[in-house]
Amino acid sequence: MQLDLNLLAALDALLEEGSVAGAAARLHVTAPAMSRSLGRIRRTTGDQILVRTGRTMTPTPYAIAVREQVHALLHQVRGVLAPSRELDLATLERTFTLRWHDSLVALSGPALLAAVRGQAPGVRLRFVPESSVDTPELRRGEVDLEANASRASAPDVRAERVTESRPVIVAAQGHPLTRVEAVTAEQYAAAEHINISRRGRLSNVVDDALAQLGLTRRVVATAPTEAAAFEFARESDLLATAPEATTRSAVADLGLVVLPLPLELPSAPVYLSWHQRYDTDPAHTWLRTLARTALTTCQ
Repeated sequence: MQLDLNLLAALDALLEEGSVAGAAARLHVTAPAMSRSLGRIRRTTGDQILVRTGRTMTPTPYAIAVREQVHALLHQVRGVLAPSRELDLATLERTFTLRWHDSLVALSGPALLAAVRGQAPGVRLRFVPESSVDTPELRRGEVDLEANASRASAPDVRAERVTESRPVIVAAQGHPLTRVEAVTAEQYAAAEHINISRRGRLSNVVDDALAQLGLTRRVVATAPTEAAAFEFARESDLLATAPEATTRSAVADLGLVVLPLPLELPSAPVYLSWHQRYDTDPAHTWLRTLARTALTTCQ
């Protein structure tokens, strides 16, 4: 049987108004059209629904029994087809999974969590580490929001560039380059380096820039995170090259030195990415706004 949801609205109006004319006026249709709808409802249910008693119409026992159910069903249908976009943060209970670059978690995660807890105490955040390979969790709905330096290429994934940070050199106190007035590209290339790569890559855009100057550098190790690379730099004469925003803890907690990079490199971008299914989700939109603020103000 093919069901017509318009009949549900007509049945609700008929049971509420108790007359064809009243139901017609309520739904802004003509009385003959509502009379035809009543005929279809009678054929579908096998019940008269409304029967004439003198000058009025009286609902049948079946109609009385299903009146509340019909009203509730119509309310549910309207909620699905025309959902409310109002968001009550005080009562919102939801868990969001965020796959952010580790440095962004350290820099902006605390500010984001504080904002979320202040506005929606029922919301929980799950920060999960980045994978060493591209994974489809964002498209599958297993990850709600990503933040990293990569722009998503999938057509159904949104990517917004929210901020950027220029690359700098991180070195241990006492490193020879900390004693020169201005580090040159030749001096930088002559030092030994630790590369930061979650995939273990021994080269990156730095090497491309050096190659254009006819220079090469020696990368003796890789580390998967900035934090790990900074520990290596503190305990050796290796140089780490990282976005300036991620070096705050290196300077404050590890006593490292930050130096200008003598190469023309673009600033490292930070992209916020999500699947298009969440474009009009009020709770997700709210979270994106908070995340955008945290990422831009903590850089």
